[in-house]
Amino acid sequence: MATFQTLPGFREFYPDALARRNHVFRLWRQTATTFGFNEYDAPVLEPLELYKTKSGDEIEAQLFSFTDKGGREVALRPEMTPTVCRLVGEKANALKRPIKWFSIAEFYRYERMQKGRGRCFFQFNADIFGEPGIEAESELIALLVQCLCAFGLSEQDFYVRLSDRNLWFYYLEALGLDDARTRAMLSAVDKFEKSGDEAFNSYSEQFGPLDAALKEKVLAFLRVKSLPALEAILSSVPGEKLAARLTDWRRLLGNLEAMGLARFVEVDLAVVRGLAYYTGFVFEAFDRKGELRALAGGGRYDNLVGKLGYGELPAVGFAIGDMTFALLLEQRGLMPTFVQAPDIYAVIGGAQERLAAFGDIHALRAAGFKVDYPMKEVAFGKQFKAASESGAKLALIYGGDELAKGVVKIRDLTNRSEQEIPRDQVLATVKDFYSQH
Repeated sequence: MATFQTLPGFREFYPDALARRNHVFRLWRQTATTFGFNEYDAPVLEPLELYKTKSGDEIEAQLFSFTDKGGREVALRPEMTPTVCRLVGEKANALKRPIKWFSIAEFYRYERMQKGRGRCFFQFNADIFGEPGIEAESELIALLVQCLCAFGLSEQDFYVRLSDRNLWFYYLEALGLDDARTRAMLSAVDKFEKSGDEAFNSYSEQFGPLDAALKEKVLAFLRVKSLPALEAILSSVPGEKLAARLTDWRRLLGNLEAMGLARFVEVDLAVVRGLAYYTGFVFEAFDRKGELRALAGGGRYDNLVGKLGYGELPAVGFAIGDMTFALLLEQRGLMPTFVQAPDIYAVIGGAQERLAAFGDIHALRAAGFKVDYPMKEVAFGKQFKAASESGAKLALIYGGDELAKGVVKIRDLTNRSEQEIPRDQVLATVKDFYSQH
């Protein structure tokens, strides 16, 4: 008989793997709430047009999209940004600003699988709407750093590369490029790290041979890795926009330094994030060893809410993917091994003892204790072995003698000591034990 396999790129989570996943989600959720972010959720199936409006028709090749039984063109969500823009756009007038939201959700992309990337994956998404100033970027970069530090990672493990699409636009404009040439040049800059000089081929195909002097100025800007270097290169380029933007840079980096986060953040104008909807500061987190894909990425996207048909609303956001992040934690030895053990194991004699034990078992569970017991009647010896192997600290023993005397025997499985207690004292005794251990 044929068996069924998981679809390519999809994942199942056995209990031990799910425990690790829940650990990651718990710390992300805990961190976001300490920053004053509120959690939301949204449909996993959305109109296909939502993603086409945001990213263009070419996005469809990457989607799990189909026509549903109602004749609607739909897609499994590949990302959260268009959805959260829709949610906020619908209720914008009723929401107190700044709007600080986060989610932890699963996404789907039909693309080539590789290390750290599958066809289904989880992301932590955090966004701030309604704040046009660099205060939003300050808050989100701080949240991103803390979402990684919460697991024991430090500046030796990861860093955040900070860049600015606005600055690139103003700089290229000052060099004489129009909007079309600027966008083509930014596309080349985005590919330069992987492709080298070949990244400029598409620009040359559109606009003719690339002037050597222009190329050198672009490469010089691309190599900027510090605020002093940025100030130096812009000192010879006139323009009020550039001067004002440089002030924003000083303020943003000053905020992060005041938060004690300067050691995590590096100026790096080679990062422009190829997605055209970004409109200002952009940032990506990478592991220091450079062995993994980007851990996280985000930036400002002030035009997207309006592009989807709602009122204009400034926005900044980022996402952390669970797959690459989990790889980093495992590499650094920071992914804990979870022992899924009961607090108490009940060792039970015959049918009458079982009925007597059930009341206590349920009361303990209702009080929040994890209690396990054998589903079927098993010899005492096997039950004691099961109790020891379960990882429980306590065993409750319900034998015929105990039942006749109206008591329960409690065994401390860590030191093998035992005591008998009245039946009506079981819950109080267990609570007292765990308050001391």
